Amino acid sequence: MNARTTSRPLTALSAVAALLAATTLGACNRADDSRTAGERVDSATASAERKMDDARQEANQAAGEIKSEAKQAANDIKSSVSDATITASVNAKLAADKELSALRINVDTSDGRVALRGTAPNLAARDRATQIAAAVEGVRSVDNQLQIRSS
Repeated sequence: MNARTTSRPLTALSAVAALLAATTLGACNRADDSRTAGERVDSATASAERKMDDARQEANQAAGEIKSEAKQAANDIKSSVSDATITASVNAKLAADKELSALRINVDTSDGRVALRGTAPNLAARDRATQIAAAVEGVRSVDNQLQIRSS
């Protein structure tokens, strides 16, 4: 019986120690209960406002990037249309020239830079092709790669 009496106080003591440990651990994990309900609401509101500000900032940054990309796309389209217009104008003016109209001159335009490829009957016709192309509005430069056709 002595063994039974000793084991009961030991079991009760273990239970009390476990309860004390659990209570202590629980208190460590709990939020600061000294704040009032109003303070907790204010803290939650401030946290929500910070998150909204962050989201607003990210949205503004994304909008700026989209605006920049749209502007670049518009510039690319404008450049493409402009290059096509330049090419068509140079072709039309070359076709209107009596000596150059019969020739097959390939006109390529990129960013206002015109490249002429093909053949010319003589040096004067080759130089005239350069002058005709350079006179078209929007042309920045002319790269005349026309070869003089040998007779």
